[in-house]
Amino acid sequence: MNLKQTRLVTDDVQRLTKFYEGLTGATAEIISSGYVEFQQNPCSGLAITSAAVVEIYGRGVLAPGTNRSLILDFEVEAIDAHSVRLKDSVNQWVLPPTDLPWGNRAMLFLDPDGNLINLFAVMREPSTV
Repeated sequence: MNLKQTRLVTDDVQRLTKFYEGLTGATAEIISSGYVEFQQNPCSGLAITSAAVVEIYGRGVLAPGTNRSLILDFEVEAIDAHSVRLKDSVNQWVLPPTDLPWGNRAMLFLDPDGNLINLFAVMREPSTV
């Protein structure tokens, strides 16, 4: 068994696609007006679909903008440079660039639908304290 992709359900596929293209520099492949896939790094394995498309699974099974249990982790080289680059495209910051005790420098923010994104860089060996 292999995990194929992570799929975000949204009410606005175009808005969320534009956000992730701007965040990662990857280009989404448009499969239909209600479904796109990212098939190139750094975003391979991410898909975005409209709530209307996934109603085939059952009404109310999925609800856009309600996730509070998922973090999308992206490893980058320079957190502070990404912070500057993203300052105008991110509306909800959760954690500014911060050195964490396990050796990462990270910043966290929400995408337009409220999904948590963690950009991190491995800075040093984690402390043993």
